[in-house]
Amino acid sequence: HLDSGLLDFLLFGSLIAAVDPVAVLAVFEEVHVNEVLFIIVFGESLLNDAVTVVRPENVTGIECVKGIVSFFVVSLGGTLVGIFFAFLLSLVTRFTKHVRIIEPGFVFIISYLSYLTAEMLSLSAILAITFCGICCQKYVKANISEQSSTTVRYTMKMLASGAETIIFMFLGISAVDPEIWTWNTAFILLTLVFISVYRVIGVVLQTWILNHYRMVQLEIIDQVVMSYGGLRGAVAFALVALLDKKKVKEKNLFVSTTIIVVFFTVIFQGLTIKPLVQWLKVKKSEHREPKLNEKLHGRVRHF
Repeated sequence: HLDSGLLDFLLFGSLIAAVDPVAVLAVFEEVHVNEVLFIIVFGESLLNDAVTVVRPENVTGIECVKGIVSFFVVSLGGTLVGIFFAFLLSLVTRFTKHVRIIEPGFVFIISYLSYLTAEMLSLSAILAITFCGICCQKYVKANISEQSSTTVRYTMKMLASGAETIIFMFLGISAVDPEIWTWNTAFILLTLVFISVYRVIGVVLQTWILNHYRMVQLEIIDQVVMSYGGLRGAVAFALVALLDKKKVKEKNLFVSTTIIVVFFTVIFQGLTIKPLVQWLKVKKSEHREPKLNEKLHGRVRHF
């Protein structure tokens, strides 16, 4: 017996469905899956950030319409903020030829400003900074020097690794807190089964529709990797931690179940996805260092 109603279960379902961008990035970069799979799964996890969960006392048709409109406002608004700051960063780096030393500072500050602006406007900050990077990458890389580009690249890798480590350390510390643990074997096992089964159903149905409009079809092997790559992480845990215990009586059970789901997907699926990709012979992206003559040619063309 659980002291929860339909709204509580729908709320839990919406948050446990959130695929985590950090976990997906970490695992898929390690596996080196091809660009199409990476973009599809990473794009899905990014759009999760634009989903707004509204829980009024009485759910009516008007509230459902407001929720749908809110989704588009949050996602499209964050995207537009990112594009604006991408244009601003591309414009600023055109005039830094004589002050090369401060170029990395402009890249970091203006990119972070897109995140802060979207957060201040209650829009999707993750989508803002992502589209800022996507839209300005070609222009900024052409405008700044090679030394500045190298500084930005390796500084971001260091910050990303540090942030990822801190997030999962916090998750691990929270998992050993005895006050939040409430165990219900049936609820936890059924959650693990359902998140796997319904992800497979969702991937198969949506790829079947998409394949009617794609020139390059998504094969069965690609669908298996997409289904298996639904890793939950800090996003799901942060959402469940924000629940109000006065309104959601079984909050501790939801928190405990979310931690189990995160550990299962990140540890079990994250560790086994690389052997699975190798066994299925999934097409991988080609990562190689440019040869010396390619580097020299690039420098001559840049100057």
